[in-house]
Amino acid sequence: MTLTDWVLIFLVIQLIHFLGTWKLYQKAGFKAWEAAVPVYNAYILTKIINRHWGWVILLLIPVINVIMLPIIWVETLRSFGKNSTVDTILGVVTFGFYIYYVNYTQDVQHIKDRSLQPKTAVGEWVSSVLFAVVAATIVHTYVMQPYNIPTSSLEKTLLVGDFLFVSKFHYGARTPMTAVSFPMVHDTIPATKLKSYLPKIQLPYFRLPGFQKIKRSDIVVFNWPVDTVNAFQQYGDGKYYYKPIDKKSNYVKRCVGIPGDSLEIRDGKIFVNNEPLKLPQKAKPQYSYIVTTNGKGLNLKTLYKSLDVTDPVYGQGNEGNYVSGGVYSKQNELNGVTSPANRFVLSALTENSVRRLKKLSYVTSVERIIAPKDYTESEIFPYIGGNMANKDQLGPFYIPEEGKTVAITPQSIPFYKRIIEVYEGSEMNLPHKISVVGNQVLLNGKTITEYTFKQNYYWLMGDNRHNSEDSRYWGYVPENHVVGKPVFLFMSFDKNAQGIANKIRWDRLMSTVGGDGKLKSYKYLVFALILGYFVFSFFQSKTKKS
Repeated sequence: MTLTDWVLIFLVIQLIHFLGTWKLYQKAGFKAWEAAVPVYNAYILTKIINRHWGWVILLLIPVINVIMLPIIWVETLRSFGKNSTVDTILGVVTFGFYIYYVNYTQDVQHIKDRSLQPKTAVGEWVSSVLFAVVAATIVHTYVMQPYNIPTSSLEKTLLVGDFLFVSKFHYGARTPMTAVSFPMVHDTIPATKLKSYLPKIQLPYFRLPGFQKIKRSDIVVFNWPVDTVNAFQQYGDGKYYYKPIDKKSNYVKRCVGIPGDSLEIRDGKIFVNNEPLKLPQKAKPQYSYIVTTNGKGLNLKTLYKSLDVTDPVYGQGNEGNYVSGGVYSKQNELNGVTSPANRFVLSALTENSVRRLKKLSYVTSVERIIAPKDYTESEIFPYIGGNMANKDQLGPFYIPEEGKTVAITPQSIPFYKRIIEVYEGSEMNLPHKISVVGNQVLLNGKTITEYTFKQNYYWLMGDNRHNSEDSRYWGYVPENHVVGKPVFLFMSFDKNAQGIANKIRWDRLMSTVGGDGKLKSYKYLVFALILGYFVFSFFQSKTKKS
């Protein structure tokens, strides 16, 4: 939406408020015109309903203001004696227009120093629920959000079944861009196949100041940039859906390139500014390997478990394209049963796992799968034929930085086309269209030879290099897609473990995500604090009774 659209919507809302409340303002001892002045009318309304002026701020916060509106409607009705259950229900289900009926047809009196205690059980229940939702939404949107790890792309650091708290304030909380949305859910209302938002009402991107910037090797939660490119059938009706930036699917990866970096992948290893990427000790990159044995049959599930592979991909036979010769077991032969082949693929192995594998008496050779430089995967960014790009060989290329200018040529435009057309075009309501005619690159029909970026971009990848859908497949992640930083792991479930007690990974409970060194759990400290709180509350209640 354009600025003009927002000004018009804002003025219409002010007009609706004025027409429905001006008489009530007068009955409360104020002037009719005070119901028409934007923001000031909200301040006067807090005086009328005998609430703190801080409610005005809540009415200005996106998403929170949508939740606050029903509260304001009910509080306005109560301030003029409309306290019944019917009044409360009518105020909410009519989206506040019941106030019009009261304003124009009812001879009501303003209750200046009214009690703030609801008169009915329904009223008290509604007030309690709404205020709880407001508080939880503020925390969820601007402070901390729970998140579940669904895939193994960051295996060893984050496991499938980990439950995290994601900090919104480390990199600066992003204010909601989707103005009307169901609180505390992402893109779908739970237990339904209904969208949780109205996509057409969009606010401009804005981020509050953070106390740190994204650094190389940081783990970052972000909105998947290409979530609207392919058919999105989450709602079960087979239709195509456009998803606003903040409603795109949440992904979590490791930042391996920051704005201004030159990044290259050589033989599966990441180089930044021509230097090997430095990873924290907790990070354990994993690759796929060709393993040859002396002919002894193997139980792959048992082998994977002994090598501490927590989420293996059985039978990645497609990676045999990268080597010549050899015999590979088929998918159905690698389903956890004994494999008769003496040459096969093992996935998600760390360097430590490989060292242990090589010590096994029946293993004769272990060779890491590396796609050669002349091998092309069509699905690898930037999707140009003959670019000789694959998951193990890519670049070097530049990661765009806000305010920096790059040369635009027919050869370089594939790297920046989506940035210009989508991230800095349609998603910013700008009609950007790139085309190439001969040796010229055209933007909206006009020749361009350079381009200056409007925001920062990042390159994000998984540690499980051969089993991670990341920037290698869809390119840069814009700064306005960044959600936050995982900081605390509060629960972890292993779906493959036997027994309820074994399904909980006790060593991972209440541990921090970042930092170097080994994983450190604070579960005993947390449990002690919880126990201490209950003991304190118990003795405090006993003291009060005395």
